[in-house]
Amino acid sequence: MLYLIFALIALLYAKWVIFAAALLPIRLLKMRSLRRERGRTPAVRPAADAQAPDFMGGGESLSSLLKRYVFGYMRYASFQTGLIPSHHVRDFLYRRVWLVDLAPQAIIYWGAEIRDSQHLHIGRGSIVGDKALLDARNGIRIGCNVNLSSDVHIYTEQHDHRDPWFRCNSDGSFGVTICDRAWIGPDTTLLPGVTVGEGAVVAAGAVVTGDVAPYTIVAGIPARKIGERNRDLRYEFTGRPAPFY
Repeated sequence: MLYLIFALIALLYAKWVIFAAALLPIRLLKMRSLRRERGRTPAVRPAADAQAPDFMGGGESLSSLLKRYVFGYMRYASFQTGLIPSHHVRDFLYRRVWLVDLAPQAIIYWGAEIRDSQHLHIGRGSIVGDKALLDARNGIRIGCNVNLSSDVHIYTEQHDHRDPWFRCNSDGSFGVTICDRAWIGPDTTLLPGVTVGEGAVVAAGAVVTGDVAPYTIVAGIPARKIGERNRDLRYEFTGRPAPFY
């Protein structure tokens, strides 16, 4: 019976072992991307091309084709990482391959999609609920003992509706910060440039378009203040997740 259990576990994880080995090139690409960013002046981003972006159509060079496939594979692999039925394996890959700054006792539950993971910081004891979308292209900083419920979407990049080519004309100011012990409810959306203050609560289904003051409760679309939260918060999350999930 014991051998049967070990065989079932081996079958369960065999494909994920092969998948993890295939992620090595992604770590090398992430490290290269970080080195290039550190060599660039922090306040300066690459200038937008005056011509139409690739998705507008026209001819495509071999180099552009390869970049598109690499980008697609990385997006696919990032999503698949979130489906691995083991917190230990996922955390190892998030830290060592995807370069997430993941503090001890932080938890990322099943089904997360993380974009530009090297710009994501999650503080000690914080919890990211299942099926979260964390768009860290311009940076996401999550403090300590923060609770993100299921299906939370955080965006730090967006297309400019005023741009003739519909480009993303964003910069570092589009980053999102969530301070200690904030609670972000299920099915909520945080838009670029938002700061959620310490101990604040974002109610279920809200769309946050501006900063949320510490210890306030906001709700609605767009989110508006509806109350105050107790300021005497003492809880510390343990970092013990539900296994597999």
